Amino acid sequence: MKHILVAAMSAFALAACSPQTGDAPMPDAKAPISYAASGWTAKPLPDLAEALQTGEITAEALTQAYLDRIELVDRTGPTLQAVLTLNPAALEDARALDAKREAGEPLGALHGLPILLKDNIETADDMATTAGSLALKDNVTGRDSPLVAGLRAEGAIILGKTNLSQWANFRSNSSMSGWSALGGQVRNPHMLDRNPCGSSSGSGAAAAASLAAGAVGTETNGSISCPSTVNGVVGFKPTVGLVSQQYIIPISSSQDTAGPMTKTVKGAAMMLTAIATGEAKTDYAAALDANSLDGARIGVLRSAEGNNALIRARFNDALAAMEAAGAILVDIEEADMPDGFWGKAFAVLKYEFKATLNDYLASTPDTVSTRTLTDLIAFNTENAGTELALFNQDIFEQSDEMEGLDSDGYKEAVAFIQSATREKGIDRLLKEHDVVALVAPSGPLAPRVDPVNGDVWPDWPGAGYMAAIAGYPHLTVPMGTARGLPVGLSFMSGKDQDAAILSLGYAYEQKTEARAEPQYYQTAEDLPEIAEAMRRR
Repeated sequence: MKHILVAAMSAFALAACSPQTGDAPMPDAKAPISYAASGWTAKPLPDLAEALQTGEITAEALTQAYLDRIELVDRTGPTLQAVLTLNPAALEDARALDAKREAGEPLGALHGLPILLKDNIETADDMATTAGSLALKDNVTGRDSPLVAGLRAEGAIILGKTNLSQWANFRSNSSMSGWSALGGQVRNPHMLDRNPCGSSSGSGAAAAASLAAGAVGTETNGSISCPSTVNGVVGFKPTVGLVSQQYIIPISSSQDTAGPMTKTVKGAAMMLTAIATGEAKTDYAAALDANSLDGARIGVLRSAEGNNALIRARFNDALAAMEAAGAILVDIEEADMPDGFWGKAFAVLKYEFKATLNDYLASTPDTVSTRTLTDLIAFNTENAGTELALFNQDIFEQSDEMEGLDSDGYKEAVAFIQSATREKGIDRLLKEHDVVALVAPSGPLAPRVDPVNGDVWPDWPGAGYMAAIAGYPHLTVPMGTARGLPVGLSFMSGKDQDAAILSLGYAYEQKTEARAEPQYYQTAEDLPEIAEAMRRR
């Protein structure tokens, strides 16, 4: 999350295997090891749901296949470190779900599908919810967050927890995205020395590397969209409030939301149907229309396309594909924020972080000794060799000095930034230009992981911050690669336009099919054209 504020402020075929087998066994020493997904684990969520329904594969076999793949790719091999904890009950749960299906009692659209959760989301399973911190290593609450209850009601299997940028990337202005004290550094499966982005880094890398049928991330400002973009998957940040934030370690009461991260828009829509809360349930997958771009007026945020020629080329290809699908494109050159916006936006998060985290910590079991943000700061200082080994905790310290949410400073700041991004921002652009959605690149090409300088991001294209601060829906869909690294396309609109945005993104996805499978390059110099250019003549 933090890096977005800072930036704004200053080839393998996929073949099916038999229903009872997982990935191919380890090859002999003479053959190169391929880490590309194969068999059932290579397939997207909707195809897996259908295969489970028809009996081509069992939930137990699918769960075992993912466990085998996690061992092959995450624990050994490229060592992605995307999965922090495995659910010890996953196989038992899978067998129980197979028995229910055999008895003619399927639970829902996700019946038998293994799902990974970012490790700031509570489940009643025997797993701690840690935010990547040693301070919460014993935070086993025995509580299902409402979104987990929704997944279970639709028949999903909770496979485990994903690594993340510690404290959802809201501890330090000099942080490394994808690093946590408990989980180490998440690696980007497309290029292992590249940043997986934060804070849902493990969820993005796991979805891309086929370690589960889908993953759940959380976002305050960019923490679903950025890791989805740089890991080359679909990510959807819903309208704030559509998914309950209860029993999720918080940052911001006005911006936090969980959302799905998976290979396809339909898969994301199926997951959203399960995790959305409230009395009026929407089937987001049934609402998808491959022809929804035909006749749709789409606002193109030219001011947010950035200066990277590679990304601009992919973006223009995406626009051409939308036009070919019948979209009417309307260029929009301006989307500036008022003076003082970024300072107030950061202040709002610090106000809300202190208040909401203190409330959360007070609700944790007695096994957790850090009951306040002040306690956490002291814990990190006492355990500086691990917790503060790579960067400081200046955001924690600044947040702890903030007043309460009843202060005039907080009320003025949150009203100011929400007005700038809602009625004076996204709502105004939609109305003045008579468009149903706004599009832009989702973010930059991933830089290298840098444990010396922390995150060092290039020019940041996109305008996802507007949807994040407004609390409006934001979908990112892969639009190809540049020099081996994925790039994404953002779709944004007004409050509660979640189904419409998903449908537009689905139409684009069906037209382009631009998602690329990870190649597990070590560095960019694994690409022949780059290696050749780097050689001395």
